Amino acid sequence: MIFGLFKKKNRNQSIVDRQYAALTSAARVPFFYSDLDVPDTVMGRFEMLSIVMILFFRRTAKSDASGQELAQEIVDAFFQDIDHSIRELGIGDQSVPKRMKKLAGMFYGRLETYAAALEERDGGALAAALRRNIYPEREDAPAMRGLAEWMIAAEVTLAGVSEDEISRGQVVLPPPEPLAGK
Repeated sequence: MIFGLFKKKNRNQSIVDRQYAALTSAARVPFFYSDLDVPDTVMGRFEMLSIVMILFFRRTAKSDASGQELAQEIVDAFFQDIDHSIRELGIGDQSVPKRMKKLAGMFYGRLETYAAALEERDGGALAAALRRNIYPEREDAPAMRGLAEWMIAAEVTLAGVSEDEISRGQVVLPPPEPLAGK
């Protein structure tokens, strides 16, 4: 009986891998960095991947059990990827847990903050939160309005994604170019 649990996870692995690859590809679209003022740095990429994951998780939170299970496996893959990236950057084994705890706290804090603004479709509040998180130490930071508009439009698009697409790992975020501007 216990072996059936492992088999189920192995069957889901190709779905998780496909969906995680699609989400990371969405976060790497050059337009975010060239036109929507996300800095093309390690932390800028973390911020963008966090945004994409948050949008995905908000959609799957409304899914049935299989969609939520898939979302949990994807969040696990996300944090494994972050752990791997931290190690590749040369962070020592003893410092990794502390960094992971900090990054996890940042992620879940953003999830709460962005969710509140997304619930209200409040582009101004979302842009302000994005600015605080992406440019925490800059007084002259970019406005982030275009990124906020894309997030709101992407969430509307994701609301139309079927449960079947979620269960097959075929969720695709809309590209930012036609949806958001500076």
